[in-house]
Amino acid sequence: MSALNERLEEDTPTPVLTAKNVVRRFGGVTAVNDVSFDVRRGEILGLIGPNGAGKTTMFDLLAGSVQPSSGEIMLNGAAVSGEAAHRRIGRGLGRTFQIPRPFPNLTLLDNVMLAAQSQAGEGLLANFLKPWRVKAEEKAAHDKAAELLELVNLSRLAHEPARVLSGGQRKLLELARVMMADPAIILLDEPAAGVNATLLEVIIDRIRDINARGITFLLIEHNIDMVTRLCHRVLVMASGQLLCEGTADEVARDPRVIEAYLGGAA
Repeated sequence: MSALNERLEEDTPTPVLTAKNVVRRFGGVTAVNDVSFDVRRGEILGLIGPNGAGKTTMFDLLAGSVQPSSGEIMLNGAAVSGEAAHRRIGRGLGRTFQIPRPFPNLTLLDNVMLAAQSQAGEGLLANFLKPWRVKAEEKAAHDKAAELLELVNLSRLAHEPARVLSGGQRKLLELARVMMADPAIILLDEPAAGVNATLLEVIIDRIRDINARGITFLLIEHNIDMVTRLCHRVLVMASGQLLCEGTADEVARDPRVIEAYLGGAA
């Protein structure tokens, strides 16, 4: 390898998340077929495609709720293809869902605090042997949760039960909960779905604010206006395969993308 190539490799940061030749079969159906891509550290990457394209299965594979039939998934340079979802959370991967399901009778503050990782108070003995440590960690979690609710414009509802929230507010609450675990990357599953125009603007602003803190995003979204405004790059899937990638404008003009949407690819 030349000195120039060595220097270029050193200057290229390790992708925060990588899919390499990933395949997932369900019986005789191939939902994801030999898909490869990198999510670059610090970017907002969009994943779009017609219904049935394999986007949600790809998210499940990346998050660890589904295991690949073949191929490899790397998180912060480590192979995680066989790891469960909770272990990937510990490695810095967070995920939201299209339909958020907070604990309806708990306050917003408690919902966010529950997402705190590795608390000493989770162990029975620590509550007796190290009560000062448990108390200090609980206070830190409380303060952090309050700060995150402020970040997502929900602080005025901090002590209200989560059942009072609208659909858009629940998505903001879920974003705060994911942030509680200090993720390096967040997978967002259709953050615009079912959200009114006013709250959608808030969600877009909050994603930008969080991204400015160095958090990477990969999002599935059907709202092309949101994708165009937010995403640095866009991946397009159709029929379980990666069709193309580029800027939002580039993929919108790609004849293969137009065919996939208008031609009814599944």
